[in-house]
Order: sequence, then C-alpha cells, then structure tokens
Amino acid sequence: MAALFGSRVRRLRTAAGLTQAELGARTHVVGTRITQIERVSGAKPTLALARALDSVLGADNMLVELWPYVYRETYPDWSRKFMKYAEDAVTIREYAAHVVPGLLQTKGYARAVLSLDALLGSEEQLEERLTARMVRQERLDSPDRPELWVILDEAVLRRPIGGDTGMRDQLQRLLDAAALRHVIVQVLPFAQGGHEAMGGSLTVLTMPDGSHVAYTEGADFGQLIEEPTDVDRYKLIYDRLQAAALPPLMSLDMIRSAMKGNHHGTNVPSRSERRSLAQKQLQQPGGRQLRGGGRRVPDRRPRP
Repeated sequence: MAALFGSRVRRLRTAAGLTQAELGARTHVVGTRITQIERVSGAKPTLALARALDSVLGADNMLVELWPYVYRETYPDWSRKFMKYAEDAVTIREYAAHVVPGLLQTKGYARAVLSLDALLGSEEQLEERLTARMVRQERLDSPDRPELWVILDEAVLRRPIGGDTGMRDQLQRLLDAAALRHVIVQVLPFAQGGHEAMGGSLTVLTMPDGSHVAYTEGADFGQLIEEPTDVDRYKLIYDRLQAAALPPLMSLDMIRSAMKGNHHGTNVPSRSERRSLAQKQLQQPGGRQLRGGGRRVPDRRPRP
C-alpha cells in the first residue's frame, strides 16, 4: 500500500507539473520527503501530510482514503496478519473484558480509549490511530459484511470512559448495533464469577473456507493463534462464554440500565429462569426477531 500511495503521488505531481521540491514547499516539507514517499523509503507519510498532498494535488480525498492502509504497515507482522484475517472473515466473535470492541466504538469513545495509551506521542499520532480505527468499522456497512457476535463483560458497561455523555452515546451505539440483523450483543454479568478468558479479550474468526483463527489480547500484548488444535480450545472457551452470558434481550436491558446510571447491577436470573424465558420468547410470534434486534413482540393472543 505504501508503494501504491507513492506511485499515486508521483503520478499526480507529474500531472500537475510540479517538481518534488515544489510539491514539498507547498505541503511544508522538504523535497527529499516527497522523494522518500514516492520511492517508499524512510518514514511513512503522516495523516496531516496525506491531507496536504490531497489538497495541493487535487486528489479528491484519494490519498487520505489510502492513508489508513499505508499506516497499517507500521504495525507488527502478526498484527497486520490478524487485520487481514478480520477483513476476510465471514463471522467475527469477540469477547471484550475491559472496553467496547473497536468495531462498535463511537468516535468519542475511541478517542478516549486511545488517549489512555501511555506510549502515545502526540495529538497527531492520536488522530492517526483514531482515523485508522474508524476506517476499519466501514466493513460492517459493506455488502460483504461479517456476522458479528459480541460478548461484553459487565465491567465494560460500568466503566464510564469518555465522561457520562460520551458513555451514554457509546451505550446507545451498542443498542443501535444490536438492532441490526448481522449483529448480536450479549453481556456477561459479574454474577457469573470467574471464567477462562478473564485475562483479556478474545476474538474467534471464521474464514470463507470454514477454517478458524483466534486472537487474544491483553493490556500490553496480542497473540494470533492459527494452529487448529489451539484454535479449537479457544472456540470452546468462547462457546462457554456464550452459554454463561445473558440472552440478547436481557443483555440489552442491562445496557439500558447502565445508560440510566444504575451502577448497582441488575437482578440476574438463574440459569433455569433464563432457559425458561428463552423458551417463552421463541414460542412468541416473531420470536426470531428477539434474537437479533431485541424488539419485544406484543402478545396477540385473545384475552380471556
């Protein structure tokens, strides 16, 4: 992608009749910086420079749209490999222990989360990371969008990141996402106690050929798992989390409770009570709608 970006800059610069030095002067960098970009040497272009090049060369936002993919090449090999898997996956299943998964974050929430990185160097770096994260969300609206199943630890709902207003916006975003046919949101309540994925987040991807890969992430590390035997173990862990989490309707009720500022938790029904409620929901007319969107179906039976 860096080579593609460089070739586009060279083509646009030539068409504009500018030398590298002239383009550098107009974008407030030295001419050798333009040379590095075109030859794919040296540091990757910043988002600010991509915007400046777009403006000067009249690229109609093309270079800015390419930039996130260039920026991705600064990530470690294993991280880029996972991102590629995620782009191709037909199903994404995530467990989030601490924060809302990136695919469902609002811009304000994402900014607040990224700002917490102790190694963040500047406001410009924050803007670059934020832009890259928002671009990855676009796949949820694309024709080849994946099925997304998210399990949130209750801590994710109770920790107000980005202030009260920002957190309410984020919780509303979760409710809106859960109304989509291809998105399911569950909450794993504190009352369920300990579990095998407490150390951090877990993602299991299903690829077009039916194979699977897994990815685990903690505060300071990430690990891509591709060995089938190991992946099967993480698939089982995720299945257990799904079984322990609240059903979608109850999960949405807990999210609404958190939006109202109820940080004392909600009454979590027993496993047998949840099973009974789930059976009743499935027996209702339109019961399949309850699974994905969380919309309650009125009882149409005649009253006695």
